Amino acid sequence: MNEAWMPARQMNNRDTRQNRDAAMAAQNGSMGNRKYVMRAICWGVLFSCLLLAGCGSTMTVSSGEAAFYAGEPLVSEQAVHSPWIATKNMTRINTDDHVKAAVTISRTVWPGHIDEQRPNGVVLVPDEQWATAMAAADLIHFPNNGPLLYIKTDRLPEETRSELLRLKPKGAPDNKGVQVIVVGKVDGAVMNEVKKLGLKMDVIAGDKPAEVAAAIDDYYARVSKERPMSVIIVSSDEPAYALPAVNWIAHMQEPVLYVNKQGIPQATADALAKRRKKAVMYILGSENIIPREVTDELAVFGRVERIAAATPVEQAIAFAQYKDKKTGFGWGIATPGHNFSFVKEGNEWLAIAQAPFAHLGKHAPLLWVQRDQVPMAVYDYVQSIRPYYEHSPVEGPYNAAWLTGAEMSVVPRIQSELDALLEIQARSGAGHGSTHHHSS
Repeated sequence: MNEAWMPARQMNNRDTRQNRDAAMAAQNGSMGNRKYVMRAICWGVLFSCLLLAGCGSTMTVSSGEAAFYAGEPLVSEQAVHSPWIATKNMTRINTDDHVKAAVTISRTVWPGHIDEQRPNGVVLVPDEQWATAMAAADLIHFPNNGPLLYIKTDRLPEETRSELLRLKPKGAPDNKGVQVIVVGKVDGAVMNEVKKLGLKMDVIAGDKPAEVAAAIDDYYARVSKERPMSVIIVSSDEPAYALPAVNWIAHMQEPVLYVNKQGIPQATADALAKRRKKAVMYILGSENIIPREVTDELAVFGRVERIAAATPVEQAIAFAQYKDKKTGFGWGIATPGHNFSFVKEGNEWLAIAQAPFAHLGKHAPLLWVQRDQVPMAVYDYVQSIRPYYEHSPVEGPYNAAWLTGAEMSVVPRIQSELDALLEIQARSGAGHGSTHHHSS
């Protein structure tokens, strides 16, 4: 052990033993010297054996402060799984399991150690129909101020059960103290499992996305006592184009309503009719995704605004940039000082799980990445709003991001590239290694 880290008492004890042994050797002459040498050799052999034994697979690694003072490797340096992987400008939710991802995101946004960080309620959705689950994100902000967690149609996953117990939802004051809202088609056995946890529950049933979305719209209007005039219209056939809306509806009051290849479902038409021709409908997708014939039919319910792009990656960027100055709808992100939430394109369930990142904290819109590359459109967009400082980086503002998905699905290099892209830079072009941080 390095003496620099040896506690004072331990050093004193060692010195006392050495002084005692030296005195005995002097008193006993050469025989004492021989005994002292033999004893030292024995202790050396024993120490070597212990050291060799410690190199085996049964070695116990200390953690935290104890490891630091012992000079041993930290547990975090071992090959162990971590729910989060942080770099200086972004944090990865390190799993591809959407049930676990939703729980980890819940733990991130609602730590729960103080009442202020406990939710009013929780949304539970079966992980079978992405469009049903996405529509349920409208309840994250109001009335729940709480996460969306996944269930199975016939059971409550253990991770979700444990998270409900940890969260101890307070009950939504605007919603008669409801602690859990179950959305979609699930078996009675699931309801019974939730009831056994002692949680007050509401159910918004249904197995057709358009009908469930319309029912959520009615539920929200009943609890909030007003119906939002603006809505987002997406295709239930095109998840990659529709899902950027999930972060907005988790953040604001506008719901999603669905159209499909057959046209406008009756449930969607009925929900729009309740707005008495005053609806403002924001269409996500080009005419290849939602045909002009559909938007022409929608026009009878109010004003139609299309937000279109050629690819899902570009669609998400277009939505993050969009702002309607008449209504205030849209992220309108065109300047530094913002957060983003990245998910691999095509992973619907992780995209829905991360929606709470738009509700609390830095309020992040969703952007798509690929497994092994940052799409050029994403690179150009994030670069266009990179923060720059005049005199010192402490001026800010700062960009930051979340990344949801394990390193198997989005390689570590992507997190590194995005982290560098988010970093604040000197407007003069001098790097952080430069001595020219301050103007004269």
